[in-house]
Amino acid sequence: MKKIISGGVTCFTYVIALLFFFPILWIFITGFKTESEAIKIPPTFKFSPTLENFQVVWNSGMGEFFMNSIIVAICSTLIALLLGVPAAYALSMYKMKRKDDILFWVISTRFLPVAGIIIPLYLVFKSVHLLDSLIALILLYAAMNVSLIIWMMRSFFNDVSYEIIEAAEIDGASGLQSFFKVVLPLVKPGVVSTALLSMVFAWNEFFFAVSLSYTKAATLPVYMSSYMTQEGLFWAKMSAAATIAIIPVIILGWFTQKQLVRGLTMGAVKG
Repeated sequence: MKKIISGGVTCFTYVIALLFFFPILWIFITGFKTESEAIKIPPTFKFSPTLENFQVVWNSGMGEFFMNSIIVAICSTLIALLLGVPAAYALSMYKMKRKDDILFWVISTRFLPVAGIIIPLYLVFKSVHLLDSLIALILLYAAMNVSLIIWMMRSFFNDVSYEIIEAAEIDGASGLQSFFKVVLPLVKPGVVSTALLSMVFAWNEFFFAVSLSYTKAATLPVYMSSYMTQEGLFWAKMSAAATIAIIPVIILGWFTQKQLVRGLTMGAVKG
């Protein structure tokens, strides 16, 4: 009976995983179809694959948008980590007044709808001559992700026993040495998982990118929206562009999967 239940749970898990993965698989398949095949109803599974869509989207200047996305995602994540990780450490390890209020204020910065702040942001960046620049998107995405990093890293720091820090200080380590040489190595999986999640958010963000950039600083989501025209949707080309955009995230997740799983499960089981 246990084997039957276990087998049923396993099959159910595979079905759920397939349902989540199927949209990505369908985008990948559609990228190899012609436009006429991509819009057929019912959809066709038998077709002659072609690389024409990938060649068209890449030769149309996608590489520049690709580099913009890489620069914005990496730089904004690094800045957010530099600000968020020490803040999370302080909020976790040190006693301070109104700590809960501070944490609530940090997370409340994500409550406001993006449509409600786009006009003030547009005017601010216009006044400092940063419209359509990578610097504007980097600063904006870093500010957006700081709250996420603070809350996630605080939960990881909470799993570190304060006695470890006290032992390091007894051995002569300063506060900074305890942070960099003792605590950070212990929460390294958490840092990796948090950084990856922050990069994915910056990589996929569309609203701010399309509102604050035109040509010079436009990112991949803005580029892909160019295939939504008055003439209709170019599904095959859009799918090819989406496939290329997904590849870096999949590769990054593949190489960091051990750290990612460890980071996302830290503190899930305690003795």
